[in-house]
Amino acid sequence: MKLAGLLVMPAGFFLSLAALALFPALTQRAAFVVCGLAVEGLGLAVAVRGHMGARREGEQ
Repeated sequence: MKLAGLLVMPAGFFLSLAALALFPALTQRAAFVVCGLAVEGLGLAVAVRGHMGARREGEQ
C-alpha cells in the first residue's frame, strides 16, 4: 500500500498540471485542479496508512 500511495500522489500532481495546460475555461480548470489535489490527498493518506504500524491489543 505504501507504493500505491506514493505512485498516486504524482498522478494527482500531473492531473493538475494537465488541467492548467488543456482547459481554456477557468471553471473547468478549477474543477480539475481540485480533483487533482484530492487525488494527491488520497495518495498521501494511503501512504501514511501504509507506514503506520499495526497496533497490538494491549498497546496504547
